[in-house]
Amino acid sequence: MARQHLCPSARCEEGAILVGVVLGDGRVAYAAEEARIDAEFVAIAREGRQPESRFRFAGRCVQGACRQWTGSRCGVIDRVLDEGLAAAASMPATLPQCSIRAQCRWFDQAGADACAACPVVITSPSDREPLAAGV
Repeated sequence: MARQHLCPSARCEEGAILVGVVLGDGRVAYAAEEARIDAEFVAIAREGRQPESRFRFAGRCVQGACRQWTGSRCGVIDRVLDEGLAAAASMPATLPQCSIRAQCRWFDQAGADACAACPVVITSPSDREPLAAGV
């Protein structure tokens, strides 16, 4: 059976995994351990600004059911890397601790380059597409 990939830019929904918190500079600070969010978290998070603008979540990659799917891969990380947005992020000597890397669709597609770009990608609640911070 094929490994189930996770989308690292999912919606705030019960059962999603909290990837990290968006800091004031627009970068994501990763959660050290996997934490699934529950209905209470979702309800509280939705009381303020859109949760996706304050947190990053992961959920099951739905491939062709997602408008970001190109037919064979996720177009989000390809677009972010093609636009050079990862260049703004400096790659540390070691990859940051990430609770979903083993199942991450972006890491599977682009390896460490995806990890360099990941902290600057924020899911936009207004148009429901991931965007790079500051763009």
